[in-house]
Amino acid sequence: MPTTAGAPGTPGLMRAINDRAALEALLTRGPLTRPQIAELVGVSKPTASQMLARLEEAGLVARDGLREGLPGRTAGLYRLNAAAAHVVGADVTPARIRVSVADLAGTVVGEHTLPTPGRSAHDVVGRVGAALDGAAAAAGLDRARLDRLVVGIQGAVDPRTGKLGYAAHIPGWHVPDLERTLTGGLGLPVAVENDVNLSALAESADGRAAGVADFVLLWIADGVGMAVVLNGVPHRGATGGAGEIGYMPAVGAPLMRGIRRTHTGGVHSRVGGAAVLRLMREHGFRGRAAATALARAVAALDGPPGTGHGERAEAALAELATRIGATLATVVAVVDPALVVLTGEVLRAGGEALRSRVEHHLHDLSIPRPPVRLSAVGGNPVLAGALQQALRETRVAVFSRTAP
Repeated sequence: MPTTAGAPGTPGLMRAINDRAALEALLTRGPLTRPQIAELVGVSKPTASQMLARLEEAGLVARDGLREGLPGRTAGLYRLNAAAAHVVGADVTPARIRVSVADLAGTVVGEHTLPTPGRSAHDVVGRVGAALDGAAAAAGLDRARLDRLVVGIQGAVDPRTGKLGYAAHIPGWHVPDLERTLTGGLGLPVAVENDVNLSALAESADGRAAGVADFVLLWIADGVGMAVVLNGVPHRGATGGAGEIGYMPAVGAPLMRGIRRTHTGGVHSRVGGAAVLRLMREHGFRGRAAATALARAVAALDGPPGTGHGERAEAALAELATRIGATLATVVAVVDPALVVLTGEVLRAGGEALRSRVEHHLHDLSIPRPPVRLSAVGGNPVLAGALQQALRETRVAVFSRTAP
């Protein structure tokens, strides 16, 4: 039986492998000369010339001037054509849709925020489309130039039904087969992912969890969420709800029943934003938001002696750290992660003072003692993770354009 162009060991397959290796080298190392590419890919210089000509014709590689000042002949430089594809990340909350557009190299080239005030239902395709078009216009593009969209949202899509769950607070998104509805309505591939899972993806790429296969990421802001990453992949569970620990029973909280109706749970009642604000106020640290009040308590730790501020701050942080440590202990006992990462507005406001106390209480309550670290991802981690996921998927498709 004759072999096909893409069969194992055939020239077509080897061309595809070499093309991808060259593109990956240009992506990670920047502009390179033909001899450098030949050496990195492991091919001869004539083969490298043919490969670069093929990639140029496909619009994936562009010439980038000359490299001078080195011994020998002046060499031409080649770079990845970052404009060959564009991806979009979106971060959805009840109040707004924030969108970023990035090129194939991962550089953000356009951003837009669409306010979504009120709680009335709305046309989800229309709203996302408006936010998408705003970001595309900021990047000097139209929607037809966008290759893929990843949406981060405070909920999870059930893979069995395609419907969004754990998101009663975000109206208009509870439509049948959400991803297919958005894909068909917007005209480009759309994936909808839990926002905390996307934050964990960003942490894996450029944060504390880089190179860590098994870790958990705890997010505390208004709500509470967790990403559980196993073997480098977020664990989503049978219904997409893995990590929705806000609904979990908690030490010190009344046992809550009927949570499908109340949309809250024990952990949320102990360490959610409202609970943290209440705790800080009980110790004399006020603010309209939990993060503000907690930051004031942290600042008071080193207050003047004799005022009582330091003692009250220490008591407030110790209680909060105990609650968070007890929550993490139940997860650590089951998952045994190599690392715990803390993020979200509240945990960031607590900073190193809260982190060290959480680690102490967690290690006092559990046999496994994973290190606890603050997130190292700056800016909006949900958008960063959404762009990371979109880029990974798009690069696989784009880097295969020259394959036979």
